[in-house]
Amino acid sequence: MFTACEPVWWWGACLYRAEQRAPVLSTKLGGGAPTRDVLLVSAIITVSLSVTVVLCGLCHWCQRKLGKRYKNSLETVGTPDSGRGRSEKKAIKLPTGGKAVDTALVLGQTPHDESDRRTEPHSSVSDLANSLTSEMLMLSPGSEEDETHEGCSRENLGRIQFSVGYNFQESTLTVKILKAQELPAKDFSGTSDPFVKIYLLPDKKHKLETKVKRKNLNPHWNETFLFEGFPYDKVVQRVLYLQVLDYDRFSRNDPIGEVSTPLNKVDLTQMQTFWRDLKPCSDGSGSRGELLLSLCYNPSANSIIVNIIKARNLKAMDIGGTSDPYVKVWLMYKDRRVEKKKTVTMKRNLNPIFNESFAFDVPTERLRETTVVITVMDKDRLSRNDVIGKIYLSWKSGPGEVRHWKDMIARPRQPVAQWHQLKA
Repeated sequence: MFTACEPVWWWGACLYRAEQRAPVLSTKLGGGAPTRDVLLVSAIITVSLSVTVVLCGLCHWCQRKLGKRYKNSLETVGTPDSGRGRSEKKAIKLPTGGKAVDTALVLGQTPHDESDRRTEPHSSVSDLANSLTSEMLMLSPGSEEDETHEGCSRENLGRIQFSVGYNFQESTLTVKILKAQELPAKDFSGTSDPFVKIYLLPDKKHKLETKVKRKNLNPHWNETFLFEGFPYDKVVQRVLYLQVLDYDRFSRNDPIGEVSTPLNKVDLTQMQTFWRDLKPCSDGSGSRGELLLSLCYNPSANSIIVNIIKARNLKAMDIGGTSDPYVKVWLMYKDRRVEKKKTVTMKRNLNPIFNESFAFDVPTERLRETTVVITVMDKDRLSRNDVIGKIYLSWKSGPGEVRHWKDMIARPRQPVAQWHQLKA
């Protein structure tokens, strides 16, 4: 039997030998005409040669096809443009306004990708960006809705209603503190304990105060205060100053807002009632200093790393004109305290350098309701520690704090540093 792998020349040689022997056989058999055996041998050789040619052609065609398939399979396995590589590239497409992060993880690092996929099945950059974009960054940077939100957080300190009038017969100025509305929460419980201080500037030595309304952001006081023995010509030279504060039993009271009303611009002949929006307090709150800190969110570890770097121009809280500052960091979830950490105390230093990092466990789904409260304190050995200033970091706090929070989310695994003004 023949095989398809035998060469064509071998069968040609067989045919040539058969043709040479045919006349000899015919001569021996005694006749000029070819015999039946010669014709049979020739037919077999011809058919065998035709089948061999056909099989050789099929064999070469199969080898070419198999060779192409093998080559394609090698290219698919060995190049970064494989099906998995293309799907990774599609996965790193971020929404409008986002930034591509860690593209080196996609191009040319196949083994590293596989190891990361085994150890961190839900930590791809594309999954993080898509999930955070859909869940957290609902207000795109620069949008009108975002600017409105930040503007409200900057200005909305609530408002207060009061009345003022002058009794000429008794030379008495009457001030009534009626109520306040939409006051901001200053306590960790999400409420405030507001009360009002009343001054007739420029005199700051004599003041009157309302009662404290516990856990109330819309308090009603309805209290009347009399400044007796004031001639009218002296009254019109004064400024009625109202300061709303949050009462704190264990530390310094937190200012909420203030209202100033020059009495020479008010008709005091009868009681006048006013609604006034509260403005940020100016009594030293702008000179509390600044704090430089960085935030880093790691979605793989579900953690926020807060790095307290340094402070500058801190307010002097001690008699000697210095402070002994340290920093407390509270992690809060839905207005509940979760975990507290603090730095070391820097003695007699208004420009301390801390360089201390703290890690807090925060799952991605809790970022929306998470707040990081940073408080710079003055250590006092003989009395209670004084609060120098605070910073509230979340997606719904002040404009600078919101910007820092969004930058942390948009740039995972990268420390994002920013200076913050300490507030009362």
